[in-house]
Amino acid sequence: MIDVDLLITQAAQVVTCSGEAPKRGEAMRDVGIIEHGGVAVKDGRIAAVGPTQDLVGRYRAKETIDASGRVVLPGFVDAHTHVVYAGDRVAEFELRIGGATYMEIMAAGGGIVSTMKAVRRASMQELVTQSRARLNSMLTLGTTTVEAKTGYGLSTADELKLLNAIAELDKTHPIQLVPTFLGAHAVPPEYRSDPNAYVDIVVEEMLPQVRTWYEQSHFYSQHTPFFCDVFCEDGVFDIAQSRRVLDAGRAYGLLPKIHADEFVNLGGVRLAVDMHATSVDHLDVTPAEEAALLATSDTIGVVIPAVNFHLGSCHFADARGLIDAGVAVALATDINPGSAPCPSIPMVMAIATRYQRLLPAEALNAVTLNAAYAVGLGEELGSLQPGKLADLVILNTHDYRHLAYQFGANLVDMVFKHGRRVR
Repeated sequence: MIDVDLLITQAAQVVTCSGEAPKRGEAMRDVGIIEHGGVAVKDGRIAAVGPTQDLVGRYRAKETIDASGRVVLPGFVDAHTHVVYAGDRVAEFELRIGGATYMEIMAAGGGIVSTMKAVRRASMQELVTQSRARLNSMLTLGTTTVEAKTGYGLSTADELKLLNAIAELDKTHPIQLVPTFLGAHAVPPEYRSDPNAYVDIVVEEMLPQVRTWYEQSHFYSQHTPFFCDVFCEDGVFDIAQSRRVLDAGRAYGLLPKIHADEFVNLGGVRLAVDMHATSVDHLDVTPAEEAALLATSDTIGVVIPAVNFHLGSCHFADARGLIDAGVAVALATDINPGSAPCPSIPMVMAIATRYQRLLPAEALNAVTLNAAYAVGLGEELGSLQPGKLADLVILNTHDYRHLAYQFGANLVDMVFKHGRRVR
């Protein structure tokens, strides 16, 4: 008998989402179900996955969990979030109900700039306290890994303050955070008349200090990926400015990501593919020819339906078309105070299956394996495969499809991070 730390047995379904690369096309319909299955865990990693009768004959565990009638699947990976911030924008929510658009609110000094002011007023500890509560909700809903962006400071000191808050949360919260520098999230009011001068600040002042911060952080010693992102959008940063930021970030060792095609198509997908970006995110107005280009690349397309839902839009990214074109698609919450105050990956799956015509299997692969690749960790997590980190969830249901079928309830029973129960 082989000694292990944890043995989960008798699951109605063990849903592995296994794969050796991001899933595309027909492969997204395969979630790797093992009926009456089990999982063995040793030293925080998956030792074996298979039918219960095979595992109980080979492994002896310190702890055994009988998962009869329940589903075991990978912990969710939220590949695009702005989870670290201060305050809220509930007043703007009311304005939008009254007819104001997101871009109108932003042009009037609300939106990202409103949250910027709250972040600048907040201490690092206040940011940690407020953001920890959001992470607690996400953990309860089955999320075990979160990409966390800066972008609400928009000054060197405040962007570094956000990075310090992200680092503190990663060290003290069960959820694993992956940091992204998003200094080019918006043009702050003091540079509104000269956006290129602000790009100069991002490139020449922020990025060198951000790189130094990374080298001194535990993320560097743990080889956690570090990303540089930019909001490529009409009225924010154009293609030339976006390329300059991402080129500079790459020169400092930050991997490129890009917000693109949320409202207006500026060619952000072409830029992402040209720069071999890890992901390109939103894709609400991406034309078919650029979707075809994306399908030929290694860049993950991250679709964010909670934004459209929250903004009351009837238009969603053509995730069905992206998958059919061969794009490796991930889904994310984009949790933030303005356009997506949503901590729930299951809710995102529910929206994507109804309004974007993803099958439940496609939605699940999009928030596990593909999402893990979208944050540079696809070799380590996102599926239940021997050797990978034991991030897993047990659901109070006999069929994983209930994650998308039901909405407004939480089916998550237990959550494990690196083999340790955290919920």
